Amino acid sequence: MTITEKILARAAGLDSVSPGDFVTARLSLVLANDITAPISLREFRGMGATQVFDPERVVLVADHNTPNKDIQSAENTKLLRDFAREQGLPHFYESQDGGIEHIIVPDKGLALPGDVIIGADSHTCTYGALGAFATGVGSTDAAAGMALGETWLRVPETMKFVFTGRLRPWVSGKDLILYTIGKIGVDGARYRAMEFAGPVLEGMEMAGRFTMCNMAIEAGGKCGIIAPDQTTLQWLEGRSDREYRVFASDADAEYVEVFEWDTTDIEPQVAFPHLPENTRGLSEVGEVKIDQAVIGACTNGRLEDLRVAAGILKGRKVAPGVRCLVFPGSAEVHLQATREGIVETLLEAGCAVSMPTCGPCLGGHSGCLAHGERAIATTNRNFVGRMGHPKSEVYLASPAIAAASAILGKIAGPDEL
Repeated sequence: MTITEKILARAAGLDSVSPGDFVTARLSLVLANDITAPISLREFRGMGATQVFDPERVVLVADHNTPNKDIQSAENTKLLRDFAREQGLPHFYESQDGGIEHIIVPDKGLALPGDVIIGADSHTCTYGALGAFATGVGSTDAAAGMALGETWLRVPETMKFVFTGRLRPWVSGKDLILYTIGKIGVDGARYRAMEFAGPVLEGMEMAGRFTMCNMAIEAGGKCGIIAPDQTTLQWLEGRSDREYRVFASDADAEYVEVFEWDTTDIEPQVAFPHLPENTRGLSEVGEVKIDQAVIGACTNGRLEDLRVAAGILKGRKVAPGVRCLVFPGSAEVHLQATREGIVETLLEAGCAVSMPTCGPCLGGHSGCLAHGERAIATTNRNFVGRMGHPKSEVYLASPAIAAASAILGKIAGPDEL
């Protein structure tokens, strides 16, 4: 079996499963946020539930419209806060001790190898970087998961992506996943597990792995997953006392498709409007002027991402007429970035550094685009109107490309500086 099939078989109490099987799986964690949880909590009550299956395994995070941007978002966050107090949930997070859900859940040791996790947010697939089966669900399925501690699903087929060779300068996990989506399309992995492997992945730090699994959904994937290795286990040290189990795919596991790419041939990638599959190598971008650069989000808001951006911006200035907005992924990332002098570097360069929030990624607040404006962003989606006005444009790229573009006022890489 593949790693995904092994995890689901164990959670279903079965010796084995095959793609296409329907199973009922025990859940390790159920997650919802300030946009999706209010619906989940209404459905939780509506189905007659009175108590969550395990207070330690239900996580509520206010991150999409936090700090609250208006009365409705304040009311939504209060619903989460009141429910967490009523149910005795230790894992409710908002601004002061939280951050973006897909950054803080693994950082706080709430997601572990071998887990089965559902979240009422499509980028729940991020936790596959730890060797967990993690997938997004609707708010009603999340409500049922909170009540019952289990969910039903169809075992997905698995696609394998093997990356060999050496990474070129400024090429990161963000570039590899954009390249992948560009090759197979936004529906190329629909309801399939996307298993990432190969020597390049083995040499990649966890931040890059989280980014790749985060965007599996942008290819239609049911999940993204990477088998745990020594890098994973070292990263997990000290984060949780909960026992976990490491799985890996069998040598004779069956895959519906296998792709092998030499990363020596892959340059930094940019996804043009209005789909993540509309990718081009940096050398093919041409002259694209920008009004805004966004660095952060659940995709690239980790400390490692801010270090890359600050290293490029240090001693330089954001171009006149360009807004460069930086969103640390969590309160802890923000604090550490402050201690390392990263925040000072960013401010000196002319960036605006925000509290941890999803903010402009979904056009929520703190950086919405006006008619005709263009942004380059380290976020995960560039659909029509995603970051504001339907006549605005969003280009997706890595922190290195976003930082260099902010300085030059056009989409460009650090080598142009």
